[in-house]
Amino acid sequence: MSVTRSVSTLAISLGLGLLVGWLLSNQSVAQTMDRAICEADGEFVWIPEGSFISGSDRTERDYAYQLSAETAAAGAPERVDAIAQGLRQSRWFEGEFARQERTLAGYCLAANLVTNEDYLEFLEATGHREPGISPQDYQTQGFLVHPYSKVEEFLWEGGTYPDGEGQHPVVLVSYDDALAYAEWRGDLDGAQYRLPTEAEWEKAARGEDGRYFPWGSEWETGATNVAETGIFRTNPVAEFPLSQSVYGIEDMSGNVFEYTSTVQERNGQPVSVMKGCSWDDLPGFCRAAYRHTRPIDSLHILFGFRLVREH
Repeated sequence: MSVTRSVSTLAISLGLGLLVGWLLSNQSVAQTMDRAICEADGEFVWIPEGSFISGSDRTERDYAYQLSAETAAAGAPERVDAIAQGLRQSRWFEGEFARQERTLAGYCLAANLVTNEDYLEFLEATGHREPGISPQDYQTQGFLVHPYSKVEEFLWEGGTYPDGEGQHPVVLVSYDDALAYAEWRGDLDGAQYRLPTEAEWEKAARGEDGRYFPWGSEWETGATNVAETGIFRTNPVAEFPLSQSVYGIEDMSGNVFEYTSTVQERNGQPVSVMKGCSWDDLPGFCRAAYRHTRPIDSLHILFGFRLVREH
């Protein structure tokens, strides 16, 4: 069992979700690889040591509210102000950290999200449960953005993923499912894997200059798979060139939200900080600074993950 998984599992079992988040976000991990080792197989990208601009300021948040409202209004300008006011009242972007400079050690991040094809290999080797959720559990879980009929489009049948979607990111997996995959992958090739921290994910998405999106600080229509694109489901990884970050990390905006190893406590329950945005979101949610939390046992059609390789 990896050190990250051991510490996380033990602390959560003790009801110390907030402590886990602090440990995973703030303790430095001994670096045992360099860029050449990281990028040898073409699956991972080395993010160099150094500082970057994290978080957001009032200007950026105001832009996010206005941009989202204009998109949601769908050509009806008379609705923009009311929609923007509703978003502000919900305080969607007020949980972001203040804009600041942060410094991280170098790390090795997967260029792509874990796909259905990747995850199937894991299931066949381990017998781990298939991605999915029952109608009853879906209702109990809450945050019912979509009816269960939409969830059914993503359910696995006959031991495999929906037809033709091998290169789509795997969804309907929990935080612990992601850790189990990381542990299996490490056992398979003798390396060690984990989820990225919130800060690692943000730097990989926006580079060092504080840009809002992977491509810059102005929204580009059609840059990624979000609600306005009209796809209304996941897409194959690496399909939207503009959503590739300056480091070459794919899908750092749109497609699916991603679990991070940054775990906090909310109402006595451990929650993972989610980063990115999904195929049904408004543009303001697709900024690298945006953050929200979901319980670590969540199973949702909007949530996926990628890995960090440590050695």
